[in-house]
Amino acid sequence: MLNILIIDDEKPARDRLRRMLAAIDDCQVAGEAIDGESALKAIREGGPDVLLLDISMPGIGGMALAEQLKSEQDIDPKPAIIFCTAYQDQALNAFENEAIDYLVKPVRSARLEQALGKARRFLQGSRQDAEDAFLRSTVGGKVTLIPISDVIALISEDKYTTVVHEAGRTVIDDSLTELERRFENFFMRIHRNALVSRQHIRGLERTSDGQALVILSGTERKPTVSRRNLPALRALLSHY
Repeated sequence: MLNILIIDDEKPARDRLRRMLAAIDDCQVAGEAIDGESALKAIREGGPDVLLLDISMPGIGGMALAEQLKSEQDIDPKPAIIFCTAYQDQALNAFENEAIDYLVKPVRSARLEQALGKARRFLQGSRQDAEDAFLRSTVGGKVTLIPISDVIALISEDKYTTVVHEAGRTVIDDSLTELERRFENFFMRIHRNALVSRQHIRGLERTSDGQALVILSGTERKPTVSRRNLPALRALLSHY
């Protein structure tokens, strides 16, 4: 059962979300808050699984609250954040603040249910062993742990997988298929030989011969996007 905290300063918006949640299995409203300050109090006291979070609110707004939650050491585990907002141009900031999804008002029931499905998978993954939050590289007898949050892209090359991360590059033995299964909320498949970090995606560009490349923050490398995976990547970027 997902315990959900609705955070929005407008009562009609809160009521609409309540009605939609009532029709979705395994969900219950844990409470409501009208601004970031009261939401933070409710999160500490009630420990909700999911936040349905508006951006524009008096006092502490939704984006500021999401940023603050990243550094709150006494809130563990962190709730999954789904933004529900009238703003269409804040998705990039939302995903940089570790949001699970970004819904533009008026929120549709189908999109809300889809977002809650992502939240369930995220929460299941976050409750795995701490080792699952890292990639393990063994090179020359030396073991290195790379935080998943630092990984920009995973490229299959020869018999190994190259990890492009914020401190450079290294190789691991894990296959892309296994990594995609374990970390589906973190990475997106763009090619049969490449996964990229959702939070590092910044755009697309075309080469002179029409090939699509993904632009990623933190690296100059621009992996190729296959025609099969291009529609899904465009759909993600349309929310930015």
